[in-house]
Amino acid sequence: MEFLDVVRRRKTTNGPFRPDAVSREHQRLLMEVAGRAPSQLNSQPWRFLLVDDRAVIERIAGISGESMTEAMSNGTFFERYKPYFRFSADEMRQKRSGMLFDKLPAALRPFTKQVFTPRGQKLMNTFRVPQTLGEENRALVAGSPLLIGVMLDRAEYRPGELSSFYSVFSMGAAMENIWLTTVELGMGIQFVSFPMEVPGRWAQIEELLGVPDDLELMAVYRLGYLPHDAKRPAIDWSSHERKLPSQYVFRNTCATPETDWDEDGTPGSPSL
Repeated sequence: MEFLDVVRRRKTTNGPFRPDAVSREHQRLLMEVAGRAPSQLNSQPWRFLLVDDRAVIERIAGISGESMTEAMSNGTFFERYKPYFRFSADEMRQKRSGMLFDKLPAALRPFTKQVFTPRGQKLMNTFRVPQTLGEENRALVAGSPLLIGVMLDRAEYRPGELSSFYSVFSMGAAMENIWLTTVELGMGIQFVSFPMEVPGRWAQIEELLGVPDDLELMAVYRLGYLPHDAKRPAIDWSSHERKLPSQYVFRNTCATPETDWDEDGTPGSPSL
């Protein structure tokens, strides 16, 4: 089924984009598919800010790079996310989630066994690894032809109330529509997350983008066309980066995992 192929090829783009501007036609299409997402009582709580001004993108890139350097330097990033790092292929096969350490940036690989220790942190700082990674992050964001700011209407997004859950759920549906559409357009997309990791940095982006008091800036994404030689991943049901259906699907009660789909019968396989 053609739509299943789109889902299978969906991925996060960690590398650079072509410098070509994202066409207004494609920008409009991305916004239309976002606006057609489901929402509670048709509330449509999302708002989107398209950023293609080079000066603004450069400033956001600077904030993102500096945030990464700070989070890597003081150890907060590794402390916060250590449950998601895998240090061997065997561990990845067992967990089937998280990130295998040998897929991290090259600058981090020499510190595999020490990254979560005070000595390892000191060594990384001595060799200016956080600065190297921060500059790489800045360059990636700066090289993005388009940024999308995703906001929620505070009249709907009220933390602690049910409407907050509904609005976040709806935003997720809108963003997945965008994400899948980028596959068909030959585009890539990536979450710009590091400004969220460091106190005060997200507020700088909100001020830069002129986010009004009645809206909450929830996320920023970088988008662009993939390099001509970039290839989407082939379908690989043996990938150890994804959980088996029996690890996240249950039948009738949560005490009964669905085990029949772990092999060739995986839902969405060519046999279906």
